[in-house]
Amino acid sequence: MSRAGIVRAATIEEIEAEKSLIKKDTEGRMDKTLETVRSNFNSIRTGRASPAMLDKIEVEYYGSPVGLKTIANISSPDASSFLVQPYDKSSLKAIEKAIVSSDLSLTPNNDGEVIRLTLPQLTSDRRKELSKIVAKQTEEGKVALRNIRRDALKTLEKLEKGKKLSEDNVKDLSTDLQKLTDEYVKKLDAIFKQKEKIFMKRKRKTCVRGHTEGMRPLYFGLIRFHVSLRTTLVNFPKFP
Repeated sequence: MSRAGIVRAATIEEIEAEKSLIKKDTEGRMDKTLETVRSNFNSIRTGRASPAMLDKIEVEYYGSPVGLKTIANISSPDASSFLVQPYDKSSLKAIEKAIVSSDLSLTPNNDGEVIRLTLPQLTSDRRKELSKIVAKQTEEGKVALRNIRRDALKTLEKLEKGKKLSEDNVKDLSTDLQKLTDEYVKKLDAIFKQKEKIFMKRKRKTCVRGHTEGMRPLYFGLIRFHVSLRTTLVNFPKFP
């Protein structure tokens, strides 16, 4: 047999190196997917002001779109407001326009020096809408994770055809990739539940506050009745 027809089998070291490389690449891409979902979640309103909510806003600056946080300092003086201080005051108008054009439903107050933003209370309908957006982004993240697994499987198939991995190696790695994907899907679900809990927590606080305010007239009415009853009993004539 000619040497041209001989295919050299991969060594154990080469096989382990290929396996390690595939796993490392897959985990790295899955980590980036989780970070993207977290970043998207942070840009969604929760009822409390957080500078991360403005991360997705892009401003037309000297003919090019740039992130707001790269051309301005963003802070939250309190739980319901933002203060945007541009490094270049000439960008104030462009920043104001970008905020108005965003989907955050915020009205900027430009005083020529800084831009102030007040975060209005979320309505029940808006909370439902945001919950749907979060659920959709979570599902998109899961699809991305599965696509990463699919790409890794294709790489395994190529390595098997090139005799760099055996059939058993591919089966073992395929199982490991499925476990890894399941693990990252669980992490994604945990991030989603945490965000959903924040929405529900804000909603409950609003409901409790509204319930308390609604009960206030009844509460003071009972106090007045109690005082009136005590006065009547004190002044009631005593019989021998």
